[in-house]
Amino acid sequence: MARWDAILSLPIQNPPTLEISSVDLVWSKVEGWHDKLDRVALIPFARVDDFVRGESNNKECPTRFHVEARRRRSPSTPFKQKVDGILEYILYWCSFGPDDHRKGGIVRPSRTNYVPKKKNAGRPNTKRGCTCHFIVKRLIAEPSVALIIYNDDKHVDKKGLPCHGPQDKKAAGTRAMFAPYISEDLRLRVFSLLYVGVSVETIMQRHNESVERQGGPCNRDDLLTHRYVRRQERAIRRSTYELDDDDVVSIGLWVESHQNQVFFYEDFSDSDPFTLGIQTEWQLQQMIRFGNRGLLASDSRFGTNKLQYPIHSLLVFNSDKKAIPVAWIIAPRFSSLDAHRWMRALYNRVHTKDPTWKLAGFIVDDPLYDILAIRDVFQCTVLISYWRIRHLWHKNIIKCLENDMQIKISKQLGWIVDNICRLQGNMSLFEEFMEDFIDESKFMDYFKATWHPRIGTWINALQTLPLASQESCAAMESCHNQLKIRLLNEKDISVYQRADWLVDKLSTKVHSYFWLDEYSGKDDYARYWKNEWMSGLTSWRKALKIPDTDVLMEDGCAKVTDQDDRDKAFVVWNTGSMLSICNCSWAQEGNLCEHILKVLTICRKRGSTLPSVNLFQYHQALNNMLHCPPFDSLIRDHAVSLAVSVLKQLNTLLDKESVQTVVDSTEKRIIIDIPQEFFKVVSANRDQHLVIKKHLINDVLSEDGDGCEDRNDSNEAPGCMNEMNDIVNQAVDSGNSRNGEPFESAGKDSLPADMDVDLTSTCANPPGLHLVDDTVSRHAFKENKERRLTSRENEIPVSENGALSNDKIEENILQKADKDSAMDVDPPTLDTPSSTTEDVKHCETNQNGVDKVPRFISCTKDANSHLSSPSTVTPAEPLALDKGENSGTIKEDVILGSTK
Repeated sequence: MARWDAILSLPIQNPPTLEISSVDLVWSKVEGWHDKLDRVALIPFARVDDFVRGESNNKECPTRFHVEARRRRSPSTPFKQKVDGILEYILYWCSFGPDDHRKGGIVRPSRTNYVPKKKNAGRPNTKRGCTCHFIVKRLIAEPSVALIIYNDDKHVDKKGLPCHGPQDKKAAGTRAMFAPYISEDLRLRVFSLLYVGVSVETIMQRHNESVERQGGPCNRDDLLTHRYVRRQERAIRRSTYELDDDDVVSIGLWVESHQNQVFFYEDFSDSDPFTLGIQTEWQLQQMIRFGNRGLLASDSRFGTNKLQYPIHSLLVFNSDKKAIPVAWIIAPRFSSLDAHRWMRALYNRVHTKDPTWKLAGFIVDDPLYDILAIRDVFQCTVLISYWRIRHLWHKNIIKCLENDMQIKISKQLGWIVDNICRLQGNMSLFEEFMEDFIDESKFMDYFKATWHPRIGTWINALQTLPLASQESCAAMESCHNQLKIRLLNEKDISVYQRADWLVDKLSTKVHSYFWLDEYSGKDDYARYWKNEWMSGLTSWRKALKIPDTDVLMEDGCAKVTDQDDRDKAFVVWNTGSMLSICNCSWAQEGNLCEHILKVLTICRKRGSTLPSVNLFQYHQALNNMLHCPPFDSLIRDHAVSLAVSVLKQLNTLLDKESVQTVVDSTEKRIIIDIPQEFFKVVSANRDQHLVIKKHLINDVLSEDGDGCEDRNDSNEAPGCMNEMNDIVNQAVDSGNSRNGEPFESAGKDSLPADMDVDLTSTCANPPGLHLVDDTVSRHAFKENKERRLTSRENEIPVSENGALSNDKIEENILQKADKDSAMDVDPPTLDTPSSTTEDVKHCETNQNGVDKVPRFISCTKDANSHLSSPSTVTPAEPLALDKGENSGTIKEDVILGSTK
C-alpha cells in the first residue's frame, strides 16, 4: 500500500476527554523520509489545541509546546488537487527547546542575536535544547482532519540526556524542574481576581501563604511571580473595548482576535440579522461536565429594556443545583427562527470535544421558542419554566395593588395556572378573571396590554410541555439576578448601546465572577467583594435550612422566623399557591423567596394543598406508559431493561440462598409461567410493547430475612423489610432517580430530584437502567427455569376444587390499594413514609405476533401498613397448583423464568 493510501485509511480518533495526550491515541507507523518510519495518527482538526494541552500536562515531564513554524494556505485560494496537498502545516516544539542556552549549548544561526540573561536557569523562557516536537498537517483531501506526526516524543537533549523535568538533577530549584509557564487554571484564577478588583499584592500574599502551608514549591504553579501578576494587571488596565469608532467594525475586530471564544457569528446582512455566540473554554468544559445526561436551561430575554442587543443565556446546573451560564447569544431581537443555526453550531462544538455527550432535557422560558429545532438538534425532551411569567406578575401585583387586593389577585392567578397545568382549565378562566377584577384598572391595563395577546401560547405550552421544577426556577432566577448585578452596573449608561462593550464585559468581568463562584478557594477573597455580588445559595437551598418549627400557620397565612434575626418574622399569604405573597425584600421585587418555598413544602407535607404540578405530570406520564401502548421505542427498551435487571438481581439472591432453601413437598406451589418467547420478541422487535408497573411481587417473592418472623398482621412488623424487598424496590426505583439520587430521601435534609425530565420522552438513559443490548441475553430467562423461592409469609386461599381463583386474588389486591399516593417531589424535607400507595389498574397489551402476553398487576403498600401488600402476576398460562393433603391454603413457590 502506498504511503498516503495507508495514512488516509487510518481511523480518525476522538477520545471523549477534555484533553488528548499521546497515550490516549493508537499510533501507526508508515514509511517516511530517509527510510524512517513515522508515528502518525489522525484526530479532528478542531481538537489540535486539546492535544497540545494534553501533551503539555504530561505528568512525568510537564512542559508547554509553542508554535515553532507555521505555513498556511487560504482555503479560498485556487490550488491543484494533490493527495499530499497541505492547507496548514504547524510545527510544535517543547518550550525548553530547540535551542540550548546552557553553557556549551548549541544555538541555531538564526538566533545568534540572542542576548543571554544574567541568571538563565531561573528564567521561564530558558532554552535547554529539548528535542521533543511533533508536526500537525491539515490536508487538502481531508480539511476537517489533522494528521499528527510524532517521532521525537522524549524530553531529552541531543545527547539523549534529560534536560528538564524531575529527571534532570541540574534543573532542581528552578522552573525547569516543573514547566516553563503556569497552568491554565492558575492563569484563569489570576485574571478573574484581577478583573473583579483584587489587588496584585493581595493575590501574591494569599498565594505565598498557601505555598508556605504546604512546605514549599512542589509544582509549576507554586512558582508564580509578582512580576507576572503585575504584567497581567497592567495589560487589563490598558485594554479597551472600543476597538473602532464604528460598533460593527469593532465587533468584527473582536471576533477576529477571539476565535477560540466564538462558536457562531453572522454579521448584518439583507437576509439575516447580526448574531454572535460566545463560549469560553471553561464554559465549554462546564457544559460537557454538567450538561451530559443533565439539563440545559434558557434565559432568553436578558436586558431587553436596557441593552441594544439583548442577551440569550444558556445555563447548566452544577452539583449544588446552582445555574452556570455556559454560552451567551447576542442578537438584536429574540427570534426562534434563527435558533436552529446557532444551536447546531453549539452542538457540533460540544460533540467535537465529547462525541458521547447527550442532553437529557432543555428548559425554555418562552412559548415561542423553536421546540422542533431543540428536539432536532439536541434529541431531548423540552420543558417549560414559569419563573419569568411568575416574576413579572408578582412584581406588578406588588407595584399596582394594595395589600388585600394583592392577596386576592395572586391567589386567583395561582389557582388559574395550577388548573391549566392540570388540564382542568382554558382561556375562559382568564376571561372570567379580567371580568371579576375589572375595577383594578392599573393592573388590568398592564395585564391586557402585555399578557392577554400571548396568553393563548402560554396555555398551550403549559398543557403540552412538562413543567420545570421550582428548584430549577429558583436557580435560573438567582443566576439572572447575578448577571444583572454584575453587568448592568455602569455609571455611563450610553455604553449599553454598544455591542463591543457588551461582548468585552461578558467575556472578561462577568465571566470572571461566574468562574470564581465555582472556585473552591473563593472564600479567601470574599472580603473584597460587595455583599450583593456574592452568589450564595439559591432560594431552594435556603428553604432547606429553615426548620419546620420556625414556620407557624395561623389565620390563612404563615409566619416564618428569620434565620439571621430570631426576633423577626416574615408573613406569607396564599400558602400553598404558586403565586404566594411574602413581605420580605427579596419577594417584594417579584422573586421566589425561601419563605414561600418553605411554607409550600409544609403545606404539601400536611396535605393541605394539592401535590405539585411536577408530580401530577409525572404520574400522568407513568399512566401513559403503564396503561397505554408506548409510542416510543425507548420506553419499551427501558421497560424490558428494568424487568430483566430486577430478575437478574433476584436470581443472584436465589443463588446465594439456594443451599438454605428447602422446598416442602406437601406445600402448594404456584408456577408463574413467563414465556421466554415474549421477551425474545420484545427485545428483538422494537414494535412490541411491554407494560410494567412499580413494586414487583413484594409478598409473593419474599425470603426468610434475618430477624423477620412470620406475622399475620403486617402492622406489627414496621421494621421488618427483607432483603428481597430492598433489592426489588431499589431496582425499580432506579428508574425514578436523577444523577443517581432518588426523588425522595427519608430522614435526611438533602435535596431531592426535581422531576425536570419527562420520563415519557427523554432520550437519556436513567442512571439505574441498563441498555437492553447489555442486559438481555438469549438465555437470560432460560437459565432460571428451575430456580425456586419459597415464601412463608403470605398464604392465598384455594377454592374448593383446589384451583386458585384469580378473581379472589385481584379483589384482595384492589381492597388493599384503595388510596392514592401522597408522594410529592418538590418539598425538600419531606418525611418519606415507609410506604406509598397507588391506584391499581389492569394493564393489558395486545402484542403483535405474541400470544398470551403476561399481565402484571401490582399493588404497593397500604397507607396504614408498614409492610408491602401482596402483588400478583397473572401469567399467560393458568397457574399450576400442587394440591396438599391437610390444608385449605397454599404457600407459593415461584419459579421465575420458566417456559412452557
